[in-house]
Parts: sequence; structure tokens; C-alpha cells
Amino acid sequence: MALALVVATSFALAPAAFAQDAPSLADSASAAVRDAASSAWDKARDLTTAALDLIGIRYKWGGVTPDRGLDCSGLVQFVFQQVTGVTLPRSAKEQSRIGEHVTLSDLKPGDLVFFNTRRFAFSHVGIYLGDNRFIHAPRRGRDVEVAEIDKTYWQKHFSGARRLIGVLPEMMPNLIAEAAASIPTAMPTAMPAADAAVESPAASAAIDD
Repeated sequence: MALALVVATSFALAPAAFAQDAPSLADSASAAVRDAASSAWDKARDLTTAALDLIGIRYKWGGVTPDRGLDCSGLVQFVFQQVTGVTLPRSAKEQSRIGEHVTLSDLKPGDLVFFNTRRFAFSHVGIYLGDNRFIHAPRRGRDVEVAEIDKTYWQKHFSGARRLIGVLPEMMPNLIAEAAASIPTAMPTAMPAADAAVESPAASAAIDD
């Protein structure tokens, strides 16, 4: 896990004088990461609740807010921003390039599911809710709704799925700070910056759903 590597890097940078304390310090830091990760995953489930609150919001091409309407990637971007504070790329295609690939049989609530609905892969996106259901903004003339992923249409057009929560450090912004806090101040706590896996809304203007 990326966060474990961050913690490990901190200890690798520690002075030799602290070497004898490394096992206990490592245990403390690892416990902090585990606890924070558990809390973060609980928060990930809040994604489904936040998404369900948007049922009935009208579809609008290019829409990024409930009051003005949402398209499929706008729905995903809005929910993740509200729940995690992280701004995802704007388009479904770009959202399909981040996180970790997961199979259809390994889906968990909060995962992103992608479909080919416009004659190219990853042209549509929704948020998996569990129990073979996902929430999405379908198309013009329709509202945000829940669909069943095991229906023939969605099975036929399924492009893949990505997991962000528990995978991207940006999805768990407090983990590194909490792990670092468990290390005595005498030790270096500088951490390498995580690779940028998300971008600001201005960085991507294209909309493909």
C-alpha cells in the first residue's frame, strides 16, 4: 500500500541513533495507518449515501452541480468532492485512468464502473452501490437513477471498474499526517509528495459522457 511505503521511507531517513527504537516506532506507525485506513474506508461508504441523495436530479450535458443538473462524470466528480474533498478529473475517460483496476466480481461500494454507451470504451461512468446496483446520470431526458449492473445491456457494454478509496493517497488525506504524528518529533517526518493522480477542474475541460 502506498501509505505503508511512505511510512517506511520515513524510518529509512531516520538517524542511526534511533535504529534501536525502530521496531516499536514502526509498530506504532503501522497501527496509526491501519486505524486511519479503516476510518477512511468507512468514509468511502459515505459516497453511496451522498450519491443516493442525488436521485431525481435532472441530467444535463456538462452539468457539475445538482442545482444546474449533472452528467455522469459530473455526478461522480461532485460526490467525490463533497465526501473526500478531492477533485477528480472531469471526464469519464480520464476518471477511468486513475485508481486501481478491479474486476466485475470484486466490486465494492464506492468503486467506479464504466461502460461503452457512445461507441467507445469508458464513455459512461457510475458509482457502484453494492448488490449489483450502481447510480448514474443516464442521458438527456432522464434523471439520476439506480440501475442493475447485471442486466444484459450493462453487462454487454461494461468497460471496466476502478477503485479509488483505499488506493489513492489523495483519497485519504489525513493518513500521512496521522502516521507522521505517531513518530517522535526528533525523527524526520518529511514525506515524499504523492504522485499527482487527480487534477483541478480547470486542467481538463473535455466532457465525453
